[in-house]
Amino acid sequence: MKKTGAWLVRYALEQLPISHTFGIPGMQNTEIYDELDRSKKITPVLVTHEESASFAADGIARSSNRIGVCVVVPGAGVSNAFSGICEAYLDGIPMLVIAGSARLDTGKSYQLHQLDQQELTRGAVKKGFRIRKHSEIVPSLFEAYTIAVTGCPGPCFIEVPVEIQMMLGEVEDNLPVYKAPEPAAPPLDAINAAVELIKNAKKPGIYAGWGCKDAFEQLKQLVDMLQAPISLTMQGYGVFPGTHPLHTGMGFGVSAVPAAQRAFADCDCLIAVAVRFAEVATGSYGINVTENLIHIDIDPEVFDKNFKAKVKIAGDAKVSLQALITALGGYHRPENTALIDQIREAKNDYFNEWLSARIDGVNPALFIRELGTLMEEDDYVLSDVGNHTFLMGEHFVVKRAGHFIAPCDFNCMGYAAPASLGVKLIHPESLVAAVIGDGCFLMTCMETLTAASLQQGIIYCIFKDGELAQISQTQKIPYNKKTCTVLKDYNLEGIAIATGAAYLSVSDNSDITAVLQEARGIAGKGQPVIVDVRVSYAKKTAYTKGVITTNLKRFPLKEKIRLIFRIVIRRLFNSRSG
Repeated sequence: MKKTGAWLVRYALEQLPISHTFGIPGMQNTEIYDELDRSKKITPVLVTHEESASFAADGIARSSNRIGVCVVVPGAGVSNAFSGICEAYLDGIPMLVIAGSARLDTGKSYQLHQLDQQELTRGAVKKGFRIRKHSEIVPSLFEAYTIAVTGCPGPCFIEVPVEIQMMLGEVEDNLPVYKAPEPAAPPLDAINAAVELIKNAKKPGIYAGWGCKDAFEQLKQLVDMLQAPISLTMQGYGVFPGTHPLHTGMGFGVSAVPAAQRAFADCDCLIAVAVRFAEVATGSYGINVTENLIHIDIDPEVFDKNFKAKVKIAGDAKVSLQALITALGGYHRPENTALIDQIREAKNDYFNEWLSARIDGVNPALFIRELGTLMEEDDYVLSDVGNHTFLMGEHFVVKRAGHFIAPCDFNCMGYAAPASLGVKLIHPESLVAAVIGDGCFLMTCMETLTAASLQQGIIYCIFKDGELAQISQTQKIPYNKKTCTVLKDYNLEGIAIATGAAYLSVSDNSDITAVLQEARGIAGKGQPVIVDVRVSYAKKTAYTKGVITTNLKRFPLKEKIRLIFRIVIRRLFNSRSG
């Protein structure tokens, strides 16, 4: 039979777990958009910028078992979407990026958007596909999906030339139907070696990352069996609820909150599941890891990269944890009441330390805690990138696994506004809220318009301090000044009016609860809400202080002296000149 390439793209996508695509149509992908408009299963969504397309697709993938999909024009559309593609690649998020390409049948050069897209995307996708004939479309999209979701997940790139989209081509009468592969079982010898280490440990600990997002039940069972403290990476902060008595927080090194530092101080067996010991998660590698490290990860390439493991288990987190639990049999430690009390007291003391701090404006720790109280178990909360991210990791209490989302290793600003759109579209019955720094919001705030046009009630909590806070704080210490990190003044209410969002403001701690309740009511009626939160970052997070300490220790003595001398001189000079 004969079908157009665009029809074949739609057919293939409809066989996969896909509900929405994101992007902007152009001359070289309109045939695909026309077919998607005919689909009863997939809804194409117009965004204001292709960077937002990839972030929105990412939001769908992180909050569900569906894959995120972008459909963009070649060249400029792909390059615009590249930030979100890179975020997905480094964070291990499955995504399909489908682009048109210049015509291959004319023999002409310098066509519109003509670019070697395979070379452009090579370092940020698991595999790239260039379609040459109609019969390649369905198998290539199925293969791309399989690659994107297996092993360490990530994006795949598929380009379909415009003439193949438009023209009829010969394909088999019986087109294939997609069949998902089964995850492989972990090696039994490694599981048994891990059991031996665990049973001989006096103070085991568990360190979990984003790859555990579908393994909460197994993770909880292991925590309860071992009565061990659990710490999380920043990206994986949402995989385990903060309401569990053995939950300690994000990380466990000098950049972690006191509850985590104390709970892991004497850890003699660390079970690290779906973590890569990356820079952000470890506070610039400022952690001490016991020699009795059991490292479980679906990607064997991560083993021994930053910390050497005694036992390596290559496999899916859920399958591997279940195998470990089964091998442990009836092993169960008595309730660790002393540790539970220690964690609870340390968390309370740290939060009270923030409440008693001298902060002009809204206390961000209090706002975050109140936001967590307002949110129900089925609701979703996202964070963007910056100082507020680490505040979320220190003060937000996750109620249900999988319902807190934050980008991490690529750390691209502007993530949360469009990603929250993807989350809301896939979970229409849940409230979705995003905590976003004002610098991040300025990058992608026009997706508020997209949310309003689709009647998606999202709450955008904008932490407006007028600076790129994480970097400005870092500048202040060594330079005693801030360069290009102070934002120009702008009107958040004006953005709300322009995009069809409601506007609320919080300028005092006493306003927090009432404003958040009002925002929830407005969002529940399908209107996005911009909440202007006039925060102060006068108090530094444990993460910021810990990272500064860790990095300063790494400098050679001469460089330490030079840097300290520079700090002193600049402070003296600036104070006298002022």
